[in-house]
Amino acid sequence: MTKLTNDQIRQNVRGRYQKVAVRKSEASSSCCDSPADFEAISAKLGYSSSDLSAVPEGANLGLGCGNPQAIAELKAGESVLDLGSGGGFDCFLASRQVGEQGHVIGVDMTPEMISRARENAIKGKFNNTEFRLGEIEHLPVGDNSVNVIISNCVINLSPDKQQVFHEAYRVLQPGGRLAISDIVTTAELPPEIKNDLDELYSGCISGASSIADVEQMLHESGFSEISIEPKDDSRTFIKDWVPGANVDQYIVSAVIKARK
Repeated sequence: MTKLTNDQIRQNVRGRYQKVAVRKSEASSSCCDSPADFEAISAKLGYSSSDLSAVPEGANLGLGCGNPQAIAELKAGESVLDLGSGGGFDCFLASRQVGEQGHVIGVDMTPEMISRARENAIKGKFNNTEFRLGEIEHLPVGDNSVNVIISNCVINLSPDKQQVFHEAYRVLQPGGRLAISDIVTTAELPPEIKNDLDELYSGCISGASSIADVEQMLHESGFSEISIEPKDDSRTFIKDWVPGANVDQYIVSAVIKARK
């Protein structure tokens, strides 16, 4: 991809998230859009009723393709970075796990999302949580400064995933870990899906990489103890992202873990 194309992709993704951030609800099922029944879709992604009741109203936008909290094994006092933090949902859940001695940073490239998340943090009195505007390819975070990186269906949206993993490695402390949910391909995407760099890319579909490619990128960035576990049951909700397109035949949600 050319640099211009990368910028166009980012603008498309940013535009879609901007619309999600400023509206309350709209019927949709995509991981990168905002469904009408936030609680129902979040339950399908693995969040408990206590998770849903623990965050301020407006933090859960029904986005994602899994629950990174379930795999991160967060401990009290740890520092956590969320790539593509949206309205702050996963950050606030992480905040409860790391406690007041811990620290949570959410990074998002959409100003409207950052504003919404900051408002939610104030409402919920999450004093150990902050939100920073920035791209996940160029994180506004210092070297060797966080214990854990989480992310939920966001890295597939980047046009430069290798750079995302380079940055993730840079900001993690030695021994730090990556614990993310994301979309991966299980079969070659048809041209009509793969070449759609607008709707289907910003919809978390055509930008997905294969398991082998994700593993290779993690290796190239320096990660070890790499584990990529596809979740076949995710096809039950993925099939609704683009009705009639059978996208569940090509992509699934996966649990991706690695260590610095």
